[in-house]
Amino acid sequence: MKQYQNVIIGFGKAGKTLAGGLAKAGQSVALVERSAAMYGGTCINVACIPTKSLENSARLSAAQGGGFEEKAERYREAVAEKRRLTGMLRQKNYDKVASAGAVIYTGLASFEDAHHIRVTLADGGEEILEAERIFINTGARPNIPRIEGVEGNRFVYTSETLMEREELPRHLVILGGGYIGLEFASYFANFGSQVTIVQRDAAFIPREDAEIAEAVLKSLTDRGITVLRAAKTLAVRERADGVDVVLEVQNAEKVLRADAVLAATGRRPNLEGLVPEKAGLEITDRGAIRTDEHLRTNVPHIWAMGDVAGGQQFTYISLDDFRIVKAQLLGDGRHTTENRGPVPYSVFLDPPFSRVGMTEAEAAAKGFDVRVARLPAAAIPKAQVLKKPVGFLKAVVDGKTGLILGAHLFCAESHEMINLVKLAMEAGIPYTALRDGIFTHPTMSEGLNDLFGTL
Repeated sequence: MKQYQNVIIGFGKAGKTLAGGLAKAGQSVALVERSAAMYGGTCINVACIPTKSLENSARLSAAQGGGFEEKAERYREAVAEKRRLTGMLRQKNYDKVASAGAVIYTGLASFEDAHHIRVTLADGGEEILEAERIFINTGARPNIPRIEGVEGNRFVYTSETLMEREELPRHLVILGGGYIGLEFASYFANFGSQVTIVQRDAAFIPREDAEIAEAVLKSLTDRGITVLRAAKTLAVRERADGVDVVLEVQNAEKVLRADAVLAATGRRPNLEGLVPEKAGLEITDRGAIRTDEHLRTNVPHIWAMGDVAGGQQFTYISLDDFRIVKAQLLGDGRHTTENRGPVPYSVFLDPPFSRVGMTEAEAAAKGFDVRVARLPAAAIPKAQVLKKPVGFLKAVVDGKTGLILGAHLFCAESHEMINLVKLAMEAGIPYTALRDGIFTHPTMSEGLNDLFGTL
């Protein structure tokens, strides 16, 4: 048995950053990661970084044009580049944590009790780790839909496994119209695949502002992506060289022949093998570890961070979770999940869609004196320079205070612009500061001058 002040389970953003911080503070730290292929966590290996690498390669490929075989070869090169990039970052993350003084165990962690972790090592051995404090950062994993013919089908992929496929599908069917599915649809269309999205909901991205959702849907369909709404997937039947996807659309059966299917039906907290009940941990009805606003579980010396705690599934939320925990251990403890302010997010389509804060409908429902700013992306000079005039910008402002309540940017470089709006919201700066601000030219950010100038 080996004793540590801190045992961290999972190499994600919160876990690895906390491991390094506590080790540098002179505390003993063990970091357990189940697979050497996941050093650095989900973002680096199977999510944010590899998908954005492929998205970037896809846009470059689309600009080059050519026939399907040429595009397929560029896709193979993009997969190779993605592997090079993730491999480099994986090693860099391992070295950073190890050099800080944390001990890294590669193996599956499971609770023996509230203070002891059994690690089944990759080489077949075992270690028992005793800890004063334990931090769970095991992330999330793809949710596999219960559809006939999906399980064990060699042509059905998750968001993690599809990125390892080296052959560009001629026809990709995506089950699920959520953000992960939309990103894959966008970049596979840019690579040259025919793409069909199948979603159960009649409404397209129903959580978003209706005008923005309409603009995103039009952009996708204009690019040749088919979106089937109010469609139920009945079965996925394997053939020698692909699958038949059997649907029910408007009370009629429809069959799609495809080379590959992406099951993009969400992600769920990853508790596989952890046996949290042995530590007495409470689990929510959505399968996450229950925590308070300080990310502390019902067991006082155990915390949960990142996706496994059931919050928003963004790597920057995991990083902020680290800050919340660090504030308790090494700071004043004031930072909590309740006071981290508005959280922005981006969906990396082409162009990307980014949002922070409330929609117009949400603001009206809360009783605000709503004022709405609207601007077509084509009105921004930089959008014309980039040859990306597609899109639409919308902001919601409180007419009484002038404070920004929300922003919805569907345009080129929105993933950078949204952070400026978030900063203004968090600092309590009125919309006039962005309307009248002096920004460099030509940039997409100066479009905020014109957007808020419409009020």
